[in-house]
Amino acid sequence: MVASSEICRMDAAMLARRIAAKDVSPVEAVDAVLDRLDRLDRLDRLDRTLHMFTTVVPDQAREAAKQLAADITAGHEVGSLAGVPTGVKDLIYTEGIRTASGSHAYADFVPDEDDVVVERIKAAGAVVIGKTQVPEFGYSGTGQTPIAEPTRNPWNLDRTSGGSSAGSGAAVATGVGPFSLGSDGGGSVRIPASFCGVYGIKPTMGRVPLYPGTKDHRYPGVSSWESIEHIGPLTRTVADTARLASSGSVRWPRSKGGARKASFRPPSRQGS
Repeated sequence: MVASSEICRMDAAMLARRIAAKDVSPVEAVDAVLDRLDRLDRLDRLDRTLHMFTTVVPDQAREAAKQLAADITAGHEVGSLAGVPTGVKDLIYTEGIRTASGSHAYADFVPDEDDVVVERIKAAGAVVIGKTQVPEFGYSGTGQTPIAEPTRNPWNLDRTSGGSSAGSGAAVATGVGPFSLGSDGGGSVRIPASFCGVYGIKPTMGRVPLYPGTKDHRYPGVSSWESIEHIGPLTRTVADTARLASSGSVRWPRSKGGARKASFRPPSRQGS
């Protein structure tokens, strides 16, 4: 059995390989990350913890992991992220999981569909463990929010983790999942990535589809970032960043400004 601490140190590519090779089960991977989150970020405590997540869904995550483990054991084809646990920024829609957007106005809002990027990582086998903290509607470069304690920097609890993908940056830096989904309008992936010592990218507008989150005008505030919002991952390696950005980037009919899929392959040298 692979130690829980070792699982939490793996990047997404390594963890996916170990799960595919049956060295680690999806259940072990999810349990390791949830146990680490519980030690670092207990939601029922208001002391100097990191406050990375606003909503955690351990039962849902474990059920998804059990199904993936059964599929792998049965020899069924699974996706390239099968069993890899992740958090999703609390501005990005997740079907059946509360998406509060850091605001009392949406404190009880549970979307009835996933954002496209969430559909894609789930189709690839990633397991969503919960929603990472954001400032209200993403309007801040810190993790201050009216519905919870502020997210702290894992390297210095007196400092901010940056924002607005505050919880995502802190979670990846502390091993609570090898990647997390963020979004960036004016630095909201790049700021927490730099503050927390991880990697983040703001893809070209339309490279990763946006729907319904910023385009659902039934929900004022949540939909206000349409013209500048970019979905991007936060990771611990450049390779994971490229892999995740590529897996999410393909033209999609309901997303404005959709672009062709990125390859992220370096140009070949002549004569090689």
